Amino acid sequence: MIELHKLNSSVIYINPHQIEYIELTPDTMLVMLSGKRIMVKESYQELFDKIVAYRSLIGAFKNEE
Repeated sequence: MIELHKLNSSVIYINPHQIEYIELTPDTMLVMLSGKRIMVKESYQELFDKIVAYRSLIGAFKNEE
């Protein structure tokens, strides 16, 4: 799970494997596999860095080499 912040500054934890795609509208909006949309404060680059760090932590890249 990665820690993100909603626009009202509340903290949420998201499973990045459930993100279908990301929209920049100009805010960062996550569109989940369930269809739910979540707007977060983090920029795309911050979000990308958190996902890469999380996947490294769980060893996901070992299967992708």
